[in-house]
Formats: sequence, structure tokens, C-alpha cells
Amino acid sequence: MKEILNHLFEHKSLTKEQAREVLVNITAGKYNQNQISSFLTVYMMRSITVQELEGFRDALLDLCHRVDLDAYNPIDLCGTGGDGKDTFNISTISSFVVAATGIAVAKHGNYGVSSSCGSSNVLEALGIRFTTDHGELERSIEKHNICFLHAPLFHPALKSVGSIRKDLGVKTFFNMLGPMVNPAFPKRQMVGVFSLELARMYGYLYQQTDVHYSIIHTLDGYDEVSLTSPFKLISDKNELLLDADALGLPTLQHSQIKGGHDVAGSAEIFLKVIKGEGTEAQKAVVAANAGMALQCARPELSFSHAAGIAKETLASGKAYQLFNNLIKDTKKVISAR
Repeated sequence: MKEILNHLFEHKSLTKEQAREVLVNITAGKYNQNQISSFLTVYMMRSITVQELEGFRDALLDLCHRVDLDAYNPIDLCGTGGDGKDTFNISTISSFVVAATGIAVAKHGNYGVSSSCGSSNVLEALGIRFTTDHGELERSIEKHNICFLHAPLFHPALKSVGSIRKDLGVKTFFNMLGPMVNPAFPKRQMVGVFSLELARMYGYLYQQTDVHYSIIHTLDGYDEVSLTSPFKLISDKNELLLDADALGLPTLQHSQIKGGHDVAGSAEIFLKVIKGEGTEAQKAVVAANAGMALQCARPELSFSHAAGIAKETLASGKAYQLFNNLIKDTKKVISAR
């Protein structure tokens, strides 16, 4: 690691192969925590290159515990986090809305590191149990059209750096990797990123895959469709600049989509929104993100039609019913053990 750090301190970058090797060595426990912290800090002070990002991604995918859900052709809705906006858990609620429309979802997520409450925090607080058991995951997606893949259980490298990331408390390049390393290798993905620069890198890397993708970045800094300003869409079909009007939804203010101050507060907001009892702004932003995922999965839909389907699905109570049934089944599995 000493040679790698000196190389980076001289403002040089890593090749794809070097980047991959570092992540493999981190996972193997070859570096101490101070060395890993120093390595992560470099990428807080300068931009990552496409080659480095690709090498880190390849290492995580090579080392992950893969789960085969190809029979369900699931989609994932996942953001990088790290945008510093502290919104409520929009993509997680949106995942239930998408599942309630009949499209299978394999939701990849993690505990919050640079935010107060990540998707795994809120789901765990609400009673979801994380597992790597393929049979349980298949039963979940078969019965409820959705399953959850808690990243540290599937990625040894993430487990290795979890405590360091928590202590640092700021975004690192691991935020950049999250959406790209779903262990189910889904062929449909809607991913949100915290910067336009990263959106372009994602676009380049996804072009080399067979994934049908939609990359989202709202221009005032969100890693999701916030409806607070126009947003960039980069997909395998085209590149567009869209806004709330294109989705048939209102323009919002940041204060209208803020999250809870802690996990309990976030869970409370989650339940209100998924029950259809949220504010009009909260319901609109969920409809926007679920709608963009629906349009990714069903490209024949217009953006406004897809958002309309998402809005109606949330209002109908179907998403909450699906969520409630999943929680009941989870409790049965726990009590049976």
C-alpha cells in the first residue's frame, strides 16, 4: 500500500488493474485501517478516473456472493447517496410502488454512511430481515415481487471497510460503486448519481454491458428525481434533459422532501408515504422516481404515463398492501426459527 499511496500523492492515477488489485487486497485484509483510510481520503480530494472506477467495480463484482434471480428479470432502483440532501427514503418506497405494478424488483441497499438513514436502516427498523439465503430471496420475489439485497452481506469488501466508512462519515468512492454492483446482476437498472460528472462515467461503463439502464441526476445536486430542478437522464436509448412538467408533476422545494432526523423519524415518514398519507409533495416525488423506473422497464410508456401509473398505484394502497404482506411473512419466518 505504501507504494500505491506515494503514487497517488504524486497526483497520479491508478490503472484499471491496479485499482482492482487494491480492492482485492483490502478484502483479503492485507492493509491496516490507517492505510485504508488514507487511500479513501485521496478520492475525497480529487476526482476518480473512469479506469479507477471500472477497476473498483470489477473487483467488487468478482468477489461478491452472486444470487441468481434471472428468471424474474428484476429491476433495481438504487442511488449512490452522498448528495448531502437528506431526503426521505424515496427510492426504497418507489421500489415497492414498482413491485406493486407487477415488475419484479431486486433492491440493493446499505446502511446510511454519509446520511442519517439509508435504505437498510429504515427497512430493518420496519421489520425486514436481511438474508443471503437464495431460497428465501426467491420466495420473496416470487410471492411479493420484491427482495432486498443488503450490500455488506454480499460484498466482503464492503464489510471490510464498513467501520472505517462509518467513522469517516462522508461519502467515499464506495458510494459511487453501490448502484453498479448489485449481486443479482439485474438486466434493468435505474440508478441515481450525485454529480453530472459521475453520470457521464456511469454512462460510459454501462454502454459496455447488456443492461437496459436509466442514469438520473437532478442538476441541483440530487442522486434521484427530486422535482426541485431539471434532471439529466442518460440511458441506453438517449440522453435527455427533463423536468417536472415532462412527468406531469409539480415543481418542489427542497424543504418539502426532507427526511427524518434519525432512523425512527425516517421510518415514520416511510410508513405515512407508503400508506398514501404523505404530503402531496412526498407522493409526487415517489411517483417521479417510480415512474422513471417503470419507463426504464417498459420503454413503450411515455414519462408522464409512467409517472401517472406510479401515482395511481401509490394512491390505490397496492404498494402498502404489498409491503404489509412482506412484513407479515418476515415475522412468520422469524417466529418459525
